[in-house]
Amino acid sequence: MTKDDILARPEVGQLLHALTLIEDADEAGRLLLDLCTIGEIGDLAQRLEVARLLDAGNSYVAVCEETGASSTTVSRVSKCLTGEHAGYRLILDRMSAADED
Repeated sequence: MTKDDILARPEVGQLLHALTLIEDADEAGRLLLDLCTIGEIGDLAQRLEVARLLDAGNSYVAVCEETGASSTTVSRVSKCLTGEHAGYRLILDRMSAADED
């Protein structure tokens, strides 16, 4: 299945729309707890932390040691960080701007 195939599915569209309706971190947490297992939430959080650390210039080895992520996960996140979809970049930039406020 391609990214276009998955994004074209009505239920995925509904999920994306639901995500845009989240108003704050509490609501985001409540939805994540209903949608995901505790392990899945941890995995998602780990990937975002890997992206943040890589973006800050940390080495793959340092990121693996600090986060406990596998080298495969770090490599995959690194590719996404510089990839065509730029989801990590978008969110990291917004998080950085929010921290400056």
